[in-house]
Parts: sequence; C-alpha cells; structure tokens
Amino acid sequence: MAITEDHIKDKLTKELGAVHVEVEDTTSNRCSASFKVLVVSPQFEGKQLLQRHRMVNTCLAKELETIHAFEQKTLTPEQWEKQKAQ
Repeated sequence: MAITEDHIKDKLTKELGAVHVEVEDTTSNRCSASFKVLVVSPQFEGKQLLQRHRMVNTCLAKELETIHAFEQKTLTPEQWEKQKAQ
C-alpha cells in the first residue's frame, strides 16, 4: 500500500486527537518515500519534545517501516496559536 498525505493526516487526527495536521510529501526531493508533518494536539500538553515525537512515531509505526525520511514538528494548540500570531 502506498502511503499518502491523506492517510497520514487521517491517522494522526484520529489517534492523537489532533486539531490541525499538515502533511507534505517531500519524496520528489529525495530518493525514496519522505514526509514532513506538523501536528497540533492537546495530547501534547505537558509533554516534552521527545515524548511528543514518540507519540507520533508510535501512531505511525507501520508507515515508518517504509518511509525513508520523516520530519516532524509537534505543537500544543496554545503554541500553534502563538506561532500563527507572529
């Protein structure tokens, strides 16, 4: 099964209760499947960056078996609002 932007977005939204997800397929810049994601979830509240990334990696464990490069940014809704205001 080919992994798509929509598949990743749907899975992160459902499993992490994400209120905002952006997924960019950056495969054309590299030799094999690669994605860049921004995930905004209230489940990240009180979690350190490494814990947040582990949550995303756990959510996408099956997909990451075939993804060559994966870049992620994880924010709480409050952090996201502050970033948008800048």
